[in-house]
Amino acid sequence: MAVGKTRGAAAAKQGEIHRLLVTHARNGALVVRLKSGDPAIFGRTDEEITACRQARVAVEVVPGVTAASAAAAALACSLTRRGRNSALTLLTARDSEGLAEHDWKRLAANPGGLAVYMGVEAAKFVQGRLMLHGADRALPVCIVENASRPDQKIVSGRLEELGALIEAGAITGPAVILIGIAAAAEDRGALTPPRRHAAGSR
Repeated sequence: MAVGKTRGAAAAKQGEIHRLLVTHARNGALVVRLKSGDPAIFGRTDEEITACRQARVAVEVVPGVTAASAAAAALACSLTRRGRNSALTLLTARDSEGLAEHDWKRLAANPGGLAVYMGVEAAKFVQGRLMLHGADRALPVCIVENASRPDQKIVSGRLEELGALIEAGAITGPAVILIGIAAAAEDRGALTPPRRHAAGSR
C-alpha cells in the first residue's frame, strides 16, 4: 500500500498511516512499514512507534541507509574529509509550521558540511538565508535525487545557483542537498552515467 509523499501531490495523512499499521497488525498481518532512507532522520518514526505501542502492537525498527550517506556514495566521496570539514550538520528545510528556521548565522560562518533534507521546495529559502548571513556564494552544492535508486539523478553547481539548479534539473522526487561537500575534481567525471547527471555552470 503506497503511502509515500510526493512533491505537489496528495499524500496519506499521518493519522491514516497509523490506522493502517494498527488495523492490519491487529488482524494478524506481519506489517512492514518500508521507508525511503533512514526512518530515524526526519521521518515520523517516533509517532508511528507510539501509535503502535498504544495499541499494544509490538514494533521492531530495522535501520536503513541514511539518505545523506547514500547521496555521498553517489558522488563517490565522503561526508567528511580531513582538511575540508570535521563536522556535518543534518537539517530539515521544513517542519510542521512550514519553512524551518535555524541558526543561519552560525551555519553560514562555519558551514562545514550541510545535508539538507526536504529541501527541494525550500531551496531558494535555504540559499537566501545562508547567503544573507555571509555564506560563500561559491560553496559547492550537489542535489541528489532518489539516491541509490536506478533513477538517481545528480545536479551540481554553486550555492548561488541552488534554486536555479533544481529548476533546470527538473528535480521533483525525494532529494538530499549537500552544501560544502563535493567529490574531488578528479572524480567528478565518473560520478554517474551522463543520462543521470546534469551540471550547473562553473
